[in-house]
Amino acid sequence: MSVGNETGRKPRADSLRNREQLLESAKTAFTEIGADVPLEEVARRAGVGIGTLYRHFPTRDALLAAVYRREVEQLSASADALLATRPPGQALEAWLHLLIDYMATKRVIAPALRASPGDGPRVYASSGAAITEAMNRLARAAIASRDIRPDLGPDDLYRIMVGVSHGYDQPDWEPSARRLIEILMAGLRPPP
Repeated sequence: MSVGNETGRKPRADSLRNREQLLESAKTAFTEIGADVPLEEVARRAGVGIGTLYRHFPTRDALLAAVYRREVEQLSASADALLATRPPGQALEAWLHLLIDYMATKRVIAPALRASPGDGPRVYASSGAAITEAMNRLARAAIASRDIRPDLGPDDLYRIMVGVSHGYDQPDWEPSARRLIEILMAGLRPPP
């Protein structure tokens, strides 16, 4: 039985749930074990059989690309969700911590994507624009609300984050990056 839209039907709820479980389990397994984790382990963690994994993701590269694409989509969408529920400065700070989480996953997945013979390099290359746009929306809102200094621009924040991201592939990077976010936010607040 076919799952998907090629027959014009919407995917079944259990199929969508299995796909999400596989993506979440793959993200965790890739982060904990590495991009070469046995796919049987991913299926086991998701609570599905290996056949279910292969129906959704016929290759490791397809699974890597789907996990990465999902991470980028979630990070981008979180900007609007945070702006809807918090003051812009707090939304920006929360989003920067989510960016750190994303980079921790990217550390494992990105090299495999770039080396992938399939869709991976294109998926990886196209992610930067969505992330930059989300950060720019947050920065513009925080500047407009005067939660951060008005003499800064989104490009300034981008340049700062390039510096914070330096060494993201090192094991001790994440705690340092989180400290730098705290220092950054203190420095971005307007003077009294």
